[in-house]
Amino acid sequence: MANYLSKYYDMVSERQRLGVEPLALNAEFTKELCELLLNPPVGSEQELLNLISNRVNPGVDESSKVKAQFLYEIASGKKVSVVISKQKAVELLGNMKGGFNVSYLISLLEDASLAEVAKKALENTLLIYNAFDDVAALANKGNTTAKELIKSWAEATWFTSKSEYPKTVTLTVFKVAGETNTDDFSPAPDAWSRPDIPLHALAMYKISRDDLKADVEGVKGPVSTIENLKSKGYPLMFVGDVVGTGSSRKSAANSLIWHIGHDIDGVPNKRAGGVVVGGKIAPIFYTTLEDSGALPIEADVSKLNSGDVVDLNVYDGTIVKHGTNEVLSTFALKTNTLLDEVRAGGRIPLIIGKDLTDKARKYLGLGSSEVFAKAAEVKAEGGFTRAQKIVGKACGLKGVRPGQYCQPVIATVGSQDTTGPMTRDELIDLACLKFSAPMVMQSFCHTAAYPKPVDVKTHNTLPEFMHNRGGVALRPGDGVIHSWLNRMCLPDTVGTGGDSHTRMPLGISFAAGSGLVAFAAATGIMPLDMPESVLVRFTGKRKPGITLRDLVHAIPYFAIQKGLLTVEKKGKKNIFSGKIIEIEGLEDLSVEHAFELADASAERSAAACAIKLSQSSVENYLKSNIALLKKMANEEGYQTKEALLNRAAAMQSWLDNPELIEADPDCSYAAVLEINCEDIKEPILCAPNDPDDARLLSEVANTKIDEVFIGSCMTNIGHYRAASEILKDMKGEAKVRLWMTPPTRMDRQELSDEGLLSILGKAGTRVEIPGCSLCMGNQARVADNATVVSTSTRNFPNRLGNGANVFLSSAELAAVTSKLGHLPTVEEYFENTSCLDGKEDKIYSLLDFSK
Repeated sequence: MANYLSKYYDMVSERQRLGVEPLALNAEFTKELCELLLNPPVGSEQELLNLISNRVNPGVDESSKVKAQFLYEIASGKKVSVVISKQKAVELLGNMKGGFNVSYLISLLEDASLAEVAKKALENTLLIYNAFDDVAALANKGNTTAKELIKSWAEATWFTSKSEYPKTVTLTVFKVAGETNTDDFSPAPDAWSRPDIPLHALAMYKISRDDLKADVEGVKGPVSTIENLKSKGYPLMFVGDVVGTGSSRKSAANSLIWHIGHDIDGVPNKRAGGVVVGGKIAPIFYTTLEDSGALPIEADVSKLNSGDVVDLNVYDGTIVKHGTNEVLSTFALKTNTLLDEVRAGGRIPLIIGKDLTDKARKYLGLGSSEVFAKAAEVKAEGGFTRAQKIVGKACGLKGVRPGQYCQPVIATVGSQDTTGPMTRDELIDLACLKFSAPMVMQSFCHTAAYPKPVDVKTHNTLPEFMHNRGGVALRPGDGVIHSWLNRMCLPDTVGTGGDSHTRMPLGISFAAGSGLVAFAAATGIMPLDMPESVLVRFTGKRKPGITLRDLVHAIPYFAIQKGLLTVEKKGKKNIFSGKIIEIEGLEDLSVEHAFELADASAERSAAACAIKLSQSSVENYLKSNIALLKKMANEEGYQTKEALLNRAAAMQSWLDNPELIEADPDCSYAAVLEINCEDIKEPILCAPNDPDDARLLSEVANTKIDEVFIGSCMTNIGHYRAASEILKDMKGEAKVRLWMTPPTRMDRQELSDEGLLSILGKAGTRVEIPGCSLCMGNQARVADNATVVSTSTRNFPNRLGNGANVFLSSAELAAVTSKLGHLPTVEEYFENTSCLDGKEDKIYSLLDFSK
């Protein structure tokens, strides 16, 4: 081991034992490294140069601040290194992507001996933001190098200097049959390691499948299999029947790309690129791949087998057996701009770079650049749907047509704690020091109950990071991000969040991976290829005993009956996938209740959900939320106070002149699903282990159940009152292990104030701290191989517990099940819920903070 940077190399040795790359240098190590570079130990020169070049994070990390200042001091002659010349220092500054290096490089444009090197460094630095004005000011003063730099930006040399995507790429197929969800790529129990990409990537597929065996079951995925495939000498092409369903976590894409992508110059422990081919790629995962510089392709995968060596021909849309003309699959790229995104290193770098080029061309009085591929023109007649008009409003347009590229203004951004550290890293990479989005909220709902040391560190450090940029941080124990974020949103605006259940019931929201969430928070906009809409229209009146959750499950149930959805993964049909679900016919629902329907659109693999609600429902919700926001800011010390009060003022402004967007009468939809509530005569569940597999209760009645979970963002105070009412006359404890997790601290306090915790305690209920608890299964888990009834969002294999078989149901059905120890018959269900009859208004009333 080297006799310098000893603590760092101790860490390197430990990482080698784990079989992963060393961590990037932190600020302390970077300071020590900089001192060594001034007077390096003999023989250490190249190693130290490699460390400063490749092992310090770019952007606005504390270590990059140290690095940038050190390199500038060398470039300006304040310090001298025998390893790094002035010119080399400027080159290294140019590889820091943006942030702390920018002002130093701009100042060096005035140094005659280094101006040309600084210009070349800045030519490929996209994260300039408002510093463009500083370069323009130099150009206005007659600085010729600054003028040449602006000309270079205008000509998009940052883009044209990169190679076009090759006509043919030879790849080795890494195929995993069936469905791969984001829990397979990024297992929930390993959420703590997500920011550490090479370490987290070891957990990918750590639970063996029929066609893929883990190296160490439940611990380490099939790394040896992947390495054997790579030994053929070609990059890997990942192939699956259905790819990336589930949550929006960027960590899933990060793990996959770690195995199939390429290193990024100057960025430690992160990769980009790679090719992913799926019979169906879930829309959020597709866009996350785009953001990561990967090439996602939807195609028939039936003739592609693991270990095959193939040639990918992107320009003629074929995958052929290597060295032959035997076509194994054909495809069409989804957008005209996809190859530009790959060439630029991802969709986000392309957007930022194109904006820089536009600024430069505007400064020079030039028209639009012809360098980039044009988004497809969309021509259509007729009116717009509600969703199309809401997005249009955010773009300054009357509406946005399906397939049209747009960049809506983002009003509300959410981040939860298992993605928050990755969002922080992405914000650092984006050199973001101030949020442009007016409301950015961070929660700690996934790690509050049983925090690991790394979680405690996140609880202590992430709030300040968010506050410093103008965001709002909740506290551990406050509860679920969605239950809070929904109270922050404004009618008919657009939002996003780093959790697939960011499905705000007001306006519309498009869930995203942490990279895109960071981009939206930093810039206040997000890229969007406008999806088509599917209308779900409810008619008729709900029968007694049929819950709102039954209506949620009625959507997949009736879609299956009408041939719009299949459960089978091979050749899967899903009319909702990648589309916006627009719901009508339930206008008098409260906004909080409507979220149950919006929330479950994630399980349909829909891009978003928009629900038509009455003006009075919206007004009541906003009045309650204004009171909550003011209390948080003025009495409870939440930060940033300004963001909270500004959002309360925006809500009041809407109330002063209320108006809700309506669909045009002549708008059209990709499909219309009519559901008559009177046709729903018994509860509907989703059977193990697929949220699409909707079944009538009568089909699964009498199934023995081991555990019941009532909790998650799908619940509100009414569900716990109903469960308490069902359980209150029971003698002894529930027949199963019963878990309950109120979604917010306010809900839990209300349970206590109403004396319901006493009833639940007598039933043997384990009441968890407000948050996500079992829903994600990254902390508390059910027993191995248990059969479970849960009110949570998903029931993917191994999510709630290893080998668990999970039914999704209403809280009412879950409570009856816990009482009986088995899924009830239809008759038993109605008998045990008759205690709710006539009490619905009281039981299902919601918290109103304005009273």
